[in-house]
Amino acid sequence: MPGGRLTRQERQQIALGLADSLAYAEIARRLDRPTSTITREVMRNGGPTSYRADLAHHATEHRTRRRKQAPAPPRTAAPQPHGRDAEAVREYEETFTVLLMQSGLPRMAARVLTCLYISDDGSVTATELVRHLQVSPASVSKAVSLLDGLGLLSRERDERRRERYVADNDVWYQSVLASARANAQLAETARQGVAILGRDTPAAARLENIARFVDFVGESIARAAEQAREILSAKPPE
Repeated sequence: MPGGRLTRQERQQIALGLADSLAYAEIARRLDRPTSTITREVMRNGGPTSYRADLAHHATEHRTRRRKQAPAPPRTAAPQPHGRDAEAVREYEETFTVLLMQSGLPRMAARVLTCLYISDDGSVTATELVRHLQVSPASVSKAVSLLDGLGLLSRERDERRRERYVADNDVWYQSVLASARANAQLAETARQGVAILGRDTPAAARLENIARFVDFVGESIARAAEQAREILSAKPPE
């Protein structure tokens, strides 16, 4: 399996594969590259709908020149507890971050959330995030605010009065409920349009179908989330 940076020709093949709606895994197989390499390449350069081979190649060359002009301290894999392979953990962290980006999160928010998920404590401070991710406190603060607004983390104070960001076992349940509330608001707004546009008009019929669909999906997801929460939180029999 070849290593090193992607070539211009490989990037052109990636662009062609995306144009043909090929999965990342299939593009990676054709190039004899890891799927994670293709995924990161695409997500760093506009995503599957905006990826352009020449622009991606120029962007990579620009980043390389900047690193040579002002070399940053090498990011070494931190020692890991429980006998974990530090390099494998680092690679997994990158892969998980890219997957969260594919779900719609900005890169920094995805990096912060990944740190929370792979932490044994399930919580980190702003200082720990700045040190681990090697970014500014402002970048961490912006990402945390976004994740907090989405219900994907919570804030707590530890014994030293430091604010800690937490991804507990209930966070996805709360996030799903927040999504269900947003769906309910969408359905309500669509039904307002029905009254305004006239119930017997094609536009009103379209909006009514949207409302009914969103209601059904939202209610189903909320029920499934509640059932999953009860099952997963139940203590196993003695």
